[in-house]
Amino acid sequence: MPPWMGRLVRDVVLLIVLGYVGFNLLKTLRGFLVLLLISVFLAIALEPAVAFLANRGWRRGLATALIFFLVFVVGAVFIASMVPLVVDQIRKLIDRAPGYLDQLSEFLANFGIDFSGEALNTAINSADNSLQSLATDLAGNAFGVGSALLGTIFQGLTVLLFTFYLTADAPKLRRTLLSVLDQERQEEVLRIIEIAIEKTGGYFYSRTLLAAVAAFITWLALTAIGVPFSTPLAIWVGVLSQFVPVFGTYLGGILPVLIALLEDPRMAIWVLVFIIAYQQIENYVIGPRITARTMSLHPAVAFGSAIVGGTLLGAAGTLMALPAAATGQAFVSTYFHRHELVDTKLFAERDPSRFPPRNPAPGRPGRAAKTEPPQNDHS
Repeated sequence: MPPWMGRLVRDVVLLIVLGYVGFNLLKTLRGFLVLLLISVFLAIALEPAVAFLANRGWRRGLATALIFFLVFVVGAVFIASMVPLVVDQIRKLIDRAPGYLDQLSEFLANFGIDFSGEALNTAINSADNSLQSLATDLAGNAFGVGSALLGTIFQGLTVLLFTFYLTADAPKLRRTLLSVLDQERQEEVLRIIEIAIEKTGGYFYSRTLLAAVAAFITWLALTAIGVPFSTPLAIWVGVLSQFVPVFGTYLGGILPVLIALLEDPRMAIWVLVFIIAYQQIENYVIGPRITARTMSLHPAVAFGSAIVGGTLLGAAGTLMALPAAATGQAFVSTYFHRHELVDTKLFAERDPSRFPPRNPAPGRPGRAAKTEPPQNDHS
């Protein structure tokens, strides 16, 4: 046996053992690592606001506490505005349920289905035993539901605690971690951190501005149409349309349409028309102007990133996917040099031999081609 064979076998066995231990350790600590990742993401998103206050003389701990307080107030106002809406609509649904059942019974009678009150009483009486057993099962699972609720609250408090300290002590933490690297590597890591802060913070603040614009315009439209609870509904549409990737606009628009449908079907049609029209205006007019200097992703890239993030980390991964993709895009554009393209028809949107470029009209001086200004490295 060659002398190096023993060392190779030892190294392979050691690598397998370490890989197995590391895999099981990551599997065991997956929940904690996800919470830590969410905290790091939120700390990066809050860094621009905290740095803005710190540069004006605020202590970072006090600045972080103020930002946390503002976020808490906004969340509390949002929840408080939605509670009366939910209670009122449940009450209206209960009051109108008999009429809805009568209409449904008349409609099903055309197909030979008996959905009268006597049939419902018979079905309820026959299902009484099943309902009792279901109630017993729900009572038995109440302890499990309470434990899950307490676990969720504990996880939320854990994220808040980590986020606060990661934001308040960010400079000290960066100094401690980067002190083990030489200066050249420190500059590279700091450049990556700056890109992540710029793109993640830009994502949140641009989305917040877009949510405010969407909520205001939606409030005006719902008030003009006559939909009740226009203020909480507008806030609901603004938040979901901007902070839930890809499908947020449609999820946010369902609730106003349903509320309007309970009032008047014609009112629901007008609400649906407004939501579709505003979505087009936001996509082509408002959105590009606000996100031009913060984060711009191709729709296919945004959709794919949201799917990957949701598959890996659930709802939190879906929310973090877009700024993470923007950070990766900025990182690639910073470290990869773009070269001049060769002349080929494969780069043209249509065949230049069949559709030659248009010449200026006779008698008019030709206009010079527009040149785009050079973009910075982090664009």
